[in-house]
Amino acid sequence: MANFMEFFVGTVKLVFVGSKRYYAWMAFLIVLAAIGLAAWSQQLSDGLIVTGMRDPVSWGIYIGNFTFLVGVAAAAVLLVIPAYIYKWGPIKEIVLLGELLAVSAICMCLMFVTFDLGHPERFWHLIPGLGIFNFPVSMLSWDVVVLNMYLALNLCVPVYILWKAYHNEHPNYKILWPFIIFSVPAAVSIHTVTAFLYSAFPARAFWNASILAPRFIASAFCSGPSFIIIAFQIIRSTTKIKIKDEAIFKLGEIIAYAMGINLFLLISEVFKEYYSHTVHLAPMEYLFQGLHGHNGLVPLIWTAIALNVSAFIIMIVPKLRKNFKFLNLACVMMFIGVWIEKGPGLIIPGFTPTPLGEVWEYSPTTTEVLISMGIWAIGLIIFTLLLKVAIPIETGEFRKPGLENK
Repeated sequence: MANFMEFFVGTVKLVFVGSKRYYAWMAFLIVLAAIGLAAWSQQLSDGLIVTGMRDPVSWGIYIGNFTFLVGVAAAAVLLVIPAYIYKWGPIKEIVLLGELLAVSAICMCLMFVTFDLGHPERFWHLIPGLGIFNFPVSMLSWDVVVLNMYLALNLCVPVYILWKAYHNEHPNYKILWPFIIFSVPAAVSIHTVTAFLYSAFPARAFWNASILAPRFIASAFCSGPSFIIIAFQIIRSTTKIKIKDEAIFKLGEIIAYAMGINLFLLISEVFKEYYSHTVHLAPMEYLFQGLHGHNGLVPLIWTAIALNVSAFIIMIVPKLRKNFKFLNLACVMMFIGVWIEKGPGLIIPGFTPTPLGEVWEYSPTTTEVLISMGIWAIGLIIFTLLLKVAIPIETGEFRKPGLENK
């Protein structure tokens, strides 16, 4: 216990001490988080009427962000496989940072779901053994299980490795190996189950497609690594941790293949709907060309396609991919493009038109935007604090007293 308290006190000191840029960054995020929580208090007081959601479109930007962030969390497996299974040095040195991003993303996922509830105090019903969990019948219960399982995996593995590094010891891979191997299918399962949540609705033709799960996985391997590439460049320029260019370029190469698959699957789905031209084409018409004069999503989805195609062209050309200016531009475009595709481009057309043929043009209110901004800020605070502890341990700057120079 004394050893743990010593470690805990040391980590607290770490997170409260930093440069002026660190204090400014944290102050900025705390202000955004406070604004978001203030907006949430209004939603708690007045109800979901303060959002743009109504009966025709009962999911909005909260669930869109949830779906997108599940993909960001799943992308950690792109670091786990080359690092732990193939023991590729450049990635192995930084895999913990990707796993900590997964922890932050899952925390944001859980917050978005909680904030989307009209009565968040009923969240306890999703806890096995306490509430009416309805497992294994409910797909939502499966989602709760795999998300929390993946969160536990991405907490336990890094904490164990960091604890050993703090004591200047090597981790016992006989203990770690089963967890590492299990984390690979777990990463795939969290986004697969999320896709099944949508595709299991036969009345929602836009989601009711077997191709949805592979599309989710392919796009996840674009958005998550795009964020990681940008984050890694910031981390290595502001800390002592060494991140090699070849690790970043390898992620860029993987992204190129993933986006190619994502675009191919999108084209396949669009062809199937437009060529068959059944009544189920209406949601896709609403998304790509508008329906009955309603075209709120049309500029967004074509912007997303333009961003994703442009990013894919940059990523697929080695000379461009290995130029950091083009690489960073492609990562930003891909991150935004995939967010549009898996956020408003996925959620809203699924509800449009209603079974009665009504078209409800959903758009998020200021309250929804502020709450979403606050959740993203909290997630970035979590990620920053985790890095503030993990990086000094990995570089040897933070060790158990007496082991600092060993």
